[in-house]
Parts: sequence; structure tokens; C-alpha cells
Amino acid sequence: MKAIKTKYHGPGNVLGSRVSASDEDGNKVVLSWDNALDTTENHTAAAKALCRKMKWPNKLIMGSLKDCYVFVFYPKDYPFMEK
Repeated sequence: MKAIKTKYHGPGNVLGSRVSASDEDGNKVVLSWDNALDTTENHTAAAKALCRKMKWPNKLIMGSLKDCYVFVFYPKDYPFMEK
């Protein structure tokens, strides 16, 4: 299953804050941080931008790690864990 990792990049001397989305195959997009959006919305926008670039479906499930967010595709017929 493909996973997308998004990460915040703080402002530098030239560029403002950004958020990137990438996968393990080296596919990547970088978006400017949108101050009108909250943190999870900025990360979701980056993940969906990568999906559009790669022509992948963009129905995603989001989780977080210490320094990034991770998105995986929501499968149609996923066998959910039983109680």
C-alpha cells in the first residue's frame, strides 16, 4: 500500500513556510503554507496535490508521527478489524 508523508518546512532567508508531500519512490510536491488553513488542512492539501500530480485517488486516511503526517489510501473493501 502506498503511503504519503507530509512535512512542514519553516521559513528561510528567501522562501516562506512550506509543506511538502512525498512518497518512497521520490515523487514530491511542495506548497507554500496557506495561513488561511490550519495545520491539518495544509498537510491534507499537500497530500491531495501529490495525488493530483500522480493521478492517484485522493480518498485518504491521515495519521501523525512525531515530525510529520502520513496519509494512506482508503480502500473500498477494507476488512476492518473485528471487536
